Amino acid sequence: MAYHHGNLRRALLDAALVLFVERGAFDFTLRELARKAGVTHNAPYRHFAGKAELLTALREDGFAMLAEACRSRLGEESDPRIRVRLLGEAYVRFAIEHPHHFRLMLHNPLGGAADSKGEAFAMLRETLADAQKSGVVRDDLSARELALGAWSLVHGLASLLVEGNVPSDEARLRRYVRLLDALFFDGAQARTPKKSPRA
Repeated sequence: MAYHHGNLRRALLDAALVLFVERGAFDFTLRELARKAGVTHNAPYRHFAGKAELLTALREDGFAMLAEACRSRLGEESDPRIRVRLLGEAYVRFAIEHPHHFRLMLHNPLGGAADSKGEAFAMLRETLADAQKSGVVRDDLSARELALGAWSLVHGLASLLVEGNVPSDEARLRRYVRLLDALFFDGAQARTPKKSPRA
């Protein structure tokens, strides 16, 4: 695998992902990685202090890609309920289109890595905070708790799709996303406070 001057870091990250795909685990050494990338055995240390730092960088790449996918999917949409659905759809589509990054990011957590939910989770939390302010969803839970619930739903679906446990054709995918949207908002919708019984 050749690389151009100035692209050593990218070449190493790409080679690490290839090795992960081939082996299904990060059981390779930095020397093996260097050989895969077609560079000298000391080259990886120019950018990464060790294997953990390399893997963290690769995982962060995945989260950056996910965040960009979410921003692109949201566009200029301002309705918080629609935004929640679009974010869920972006997450699921990212998992299907980038299954190896998805497995790396969330099925193989690395010690010392950045917040595992990243910017995409922050978008969801902020969207739900806006939904609370507008009275769309309940406010007896924090926006973070609501976001965790929504994230858990779409992550479960994404995992099933990536592992081939459910069909992933376009029609079904849209139906799955609508179903999760309905389930989430059925539980998250604003509640009318119950009147206390008279003594």
